[in-house]
Formats: sequence, structure tokens, C-alpha cells
Amino acid sequence: MDKTLNATLYVVGNINVDLIMSTLERWPQPGTETMLEHSELRPGGSAGNCALALAAMRVPHRAVANQGNDGFSAWLAGYFPDSAPGWPRYPCDTSLTIGVTHPDKERSFISNQGHIVRLSAGDVLEQMPAQARSGDIVLLCGTFLCTTLFDAYPTLLATLRRRGFRVAIDTGWPPQGWTVALRQQLTRWLGDCDYLLLNEVETLGFADSDSLAESASWLAQHLSGRGGCVVKRGADGAWFSTRQTRLHAPARRVEVVDTIGAGDSFNAGFLSALLCGESHATALLWGIEVAAHAISSSPRRYPDWHTLQQRMKES
Repeated sequence: MDKTLNATLYVVGNINVDLIMSTLERWPQPGTETMLEHSELRPGGSAGNCALALAAMRVPHRAVANQGNDGFSAWLAGYFPDSAPGWPRYPCDTSLTIGVTHPDKERSFISNQGHIVRLSAGDVLEQMPAQARSGDIVLLCGTFLCTTLFDAYPTLLATLRRRGFRVAIDTGWPPQGWTVALRQQLTRWLGDCDYLLLNEVETLGFADSDSLAESASWLAQHLSGRGGCVVKRGADGAWFSTRQTRLHAPARRVEVVDTIGAGDSFNAGFLSALLCGESHATALLWGIEVAAHAISSSPRRYPDWHTLQQRMKES
């Protein structure tokens, strides 16, 4: 990275092992066996995917997580050499997700619980500075999967705010589904969140609305007022909504190979732009560019800093 930055992006949450299998045309009957053409074992999870993209771009960052104690633990930690020495170890299996892709490029996930459900607020705060430097951002990922951490969100977010961090959250989809009680629980701490980064169905589910524009506006109104709500729309690009305005950036046309982690890659690009002091409009473009690289490559690749800047000049 050419631009010298004093700010750091802290990526907090679910770093786990991903086993990607494709392509499954139909679910097999119980008791049968199906062979697929492609498989890939790689580090993943929402936080993991974002941190790997940041490493490729050489953006100052820290992956804040924990780890299990099995055969996968050292392998997974090896992909995050600058961060993993600070991860607390728990006597449990490493969290593993099997991602199965289908002919329409959609995917299904099957996960165990493993180490990520044990990540605590104490684990997170001990890996972070007591006082943020100017421009530091914290991204919380895998909200509903890191169950112990989720229970501590009100205290954790308030503490991060007092320490001077800008706070971004990508909740993901709740495995239990959106309920009235869950929406009320999340709404209580949205005021300590600056940036909310969701996909379309998450936005509609969170706001309990059939209108995407109204949902994004409603969520933006409940945030701190220092940022806004990002809606990641895949082939339709992305929105950024505040209490007063909405920006849109179109997607870049690419040949889609693997959509898993597309939103996490977008997060890396979008927040990197903010770390560099860029506008929200530019941040949308950065997010789309990083996601485009990710979904059009296998094995997964991310743009380095020079490639990213060249693409921005061409836009």
C-alpha cells in the first residue's frame, strides 16, 4: 500500500474453516452418496474473508478472534500470522462450514458450532487498544453465529464507542429467523453503530418491510448518525443510505465463479476507503471492485493496492 495510514481496521468475529463443494443440482436422498466436481478447503467466515482481502490490499488491519484446539487450529491460524498469536485458545473443535453451491450460483451452508460460539467480549477487548487512534474502525462480523459475543453487544459497543472507535456491523442472517424480540434487541444498540452493512434480504428482514428503500432508510435513522446503512445488492450494485440521502453504485460485470464471501469482500473494500478518508460514494466503488475480484476467481483472489487504484482511475 502506497498511502501511509495511521488508522487500523479491526475485524472482529467468526474466523473459521470453509469447505466449498460444487456443483450440487439436487439434494441427495438419505442413505445415498453423491460425488461433486470441485472442492476447496480454505479459511473463511465473514471476518476471515474480510481480513484476507485486507491483507491482499495491504491495508493496516487486525483480525480479532479466538481459536479451537484440534487439527485445524494451527492450519487456520497460519493464514493470519500477524493476528493469531493474540487469539485465546479454547478446548473445543474448530468451527467448520460446508458451503454447497448450486447451478444458479446460490449456495447452502451447514456449520457446526465450534470455537466461534465461545468468543467473548473480554477476548475482543483484550486484543484491542484501550484508546483508538484517529480514524480507527471496528467491524463486527458473524453477529448471530458468535453467540457469547452477541449477548454482550450492548456493553461491547458502548465500550468501543468510549474508546473512540468508529463501529461497523455486518450481522448476517439469524439462523433462528427474524422475530419481533430479535429486532427489538438489535434496535436497542443500533445507536452505537455507525455503519450497518447488510445484503438485501437481511435489510428487509431486519426492518420487517417489503420495501428495500424504506427498510434502508428506517435502519439509517436508528444508527448513530455518523455513518449510514449499506445495502449490498449483488448484480444490482450497492446502496448507501443516511437519514437524508441515498447513493447508488452499479456492479461491475464479471463472470461469476464463486459468490461465497462476496459481501465480506465488499466490506473490506468499502471500509478501506473510509480508512483512507475517501467519500461514501468512492467507498461503494471500492467495495464493488474488491467483491468483483473475489467472485470471479477460483482459487479466491483479491486485488492488491495497485490493481485497485488502477481500476478506480478507469471507472
